[in-house]
Amino acid sequence: MFAKFISMLKNKEIRKRILFTLAMLFVFRIGAAITVPGVDIDALKAGMGDSSFLSMLNMLGGGALEQLSIFALGVSPYITASIVIQLLSMDVIPHLTELAKGGANGRKQMDRYTRYLAVVLSFVQAFTMMKAMSTKVTGLFGADTLATYLYVSILLTAGSMFLLWIGDRISMSGIGNGISIIIFAGIVARMPAQFSSTLQQLLGDAQGSAVFNGILMFGLYLLCYLGIILLVVFMQMAERKIPIQYTSSTVSTRRKDMTYLPLKINSASVIPVIFANAIMIAPITIASFFTQNDFTVAMNNWLGMQTWYSLVIYVILTILFTFFYTKLQVDPEKIAENLGKSGTYIPGIRPGTETKQYVNKVLMRITVLGSLGLAFIAVLPHALPLFTNLPSSMGFGGTGLIIVVGVAMETVKQLEGQLTQKSYKGFIQR
Repeated sequence: MFAKFISMLKNKEIRKRILFTLAMLFVFRIGAAITVPGVDIDALKAGMGDSSFLSMLNMLGGGALEQLSIFALGVSPYITASIVIQLLSMDVIPHLTELAKGGANGRKQMDRYTRYLAVVLSFVQAFTMMKAMSTKVTGLFGADTLATYLYVSILLTAGSMFLLWIGDRISMSGIGNGISIIIFAGIVARMPAQFSSTLQQLLGDAQGSAVFNGILMFGLYLLCYLGIILLVVFMQMAERKIPIQYTSSTVSTRRKDMTYLPLKINSASVIPVIFANAIMIAPITIASFFTQNDFTVAMNNWLGMQTWYSLVIYVILTILFTFFYTKLQVDPEKIAENLGKSGTYIPGIRPGTETKQYVNKVLMRITVLGSLGLAFIAVLPHALPLFTNLPSSMGFGGTGLIIVVGVAMETVKQLEGQLTQKSYKGFIQR
């Protein structure tokens, strides 16, 4: 591992890309520390402590909402817009369906539509969020006027679009997917504060042997955290390999030379959790516009992730969206068609309809495991404070950890691919 890391740093082009990415992330962290002018930070922090809605948004935004920085929206509007455009291109809007099948030019046009929609969603989300926050937090902006809401919403929209531009620069001149790297950086930036807060809570005002017990408990906490990371890595890498064979093969293929069709147990990645969070947050957002009444209390109880039945709803939504998005990502009919065109088949399964049914059956079985694992990791930080004495700041797992591990693994693969490509070029030039 260290040898590969040293080889990457020795390579001039890869080193340049790494440094460029770090420079862009430095700009991102500076912007995340710049608060929107005219905001009372003390009132905001006090209000967030009492609002599960604002705390949830802060968690999804990588902590930027905590001080209402100009990057408080993050890149979530663009992610939402890309999901909407992708869903509409699934034979919903014919024009988008044609663009999706139109190669590079079609994808370029779809990306343009996605960015236009992201601007609209950014402004709507910013305005809605400001209105909700002003209802929850008294004296947040000083004067709660329409002009103030419009001013702050435009600032937050501009900040989100600037982040999108930084992500594009990272994708072009840096390493990995720029949008994913920005989300990764926002989540990782909060981890030291989380660990420090956990250590302080475990130690408290302890003295003597109590200090040793607190440190021991913190070590156990780190081991459990590491165990959750290993579980996420397993889910990201685990796959079901279906053996396939070429029709031109006249002899039986040895097992070690067998070709496989890999199907991941979690083909949907973290998208189902994002969908489930969006469904849970939307009614609470609407309820926040009203004064405290039976409706707002019911919404917080049923969707605020602070009761056992709200967690059950969250788990059910995550599982359902996992199956839904897996069907969008992996099409058994298209797989069967591609196998037939390439002259391959699954041993013991007839080509065509039987192959489609077999792939669909295998996909549904492994998705059961993937959806349960995803739901377990996503609900864990909300369930532990509810059923144990652990504070919410000590929650394990969650959406953030799934994103961090997934982005880290993908970035390492891309770096290794670039390093291998450079090695091949050097071999050819010799």
